[in-house]
Amino acid sequence: MPRWPLLSLLAGLWLTEGIAMLASVTPATPRWIVFLALMPIGLGLLVSWRLWWAGMACVMYGTVGLAIDLSTLVHLVHMAGEETDELWPLLNGLVSGTLNFLLILVGGRSFLRMALEQQPPGSLPPNPSSPA
Repeated sequence: MPRWPLLSLLAGLWLTEGIAMLASVTPATPRWIVFLALMPIGLGLLVSWRLWWAGMACVMYGTVGLAIDLSTLVHLVHMAGEETDELWPLLNGLVSGTLNFLLILVGGRSFLRMALEQQPPGSLPPNPSSPA
């Protein structure tokens, strides 16, 4: 299976998470945000090395990212009545959530396809009978 779909989704997530991290950096920024921003680079390396389990690692990362994006979007919608500038986090959550959802789909398909390719070959044909 070609690697470019997974690599392009990871690059998009790296950009969106990195931009979100840079836009909200404060001394109180949790360290897990840095982890979320740098994790696509590590996953991209695993995918480029063609490790068969890298697709499932992408699925796990996408699942956690999608859960965070959905909780952020629910929080922003809940606070929509208050006077705050929430357009940028809302757009970032929508883009990041879409990319995470696609990463789950593409990573799962890649994992299943690579797992099928890793199966041992079928049995060998029987030996021909001897002429004697």
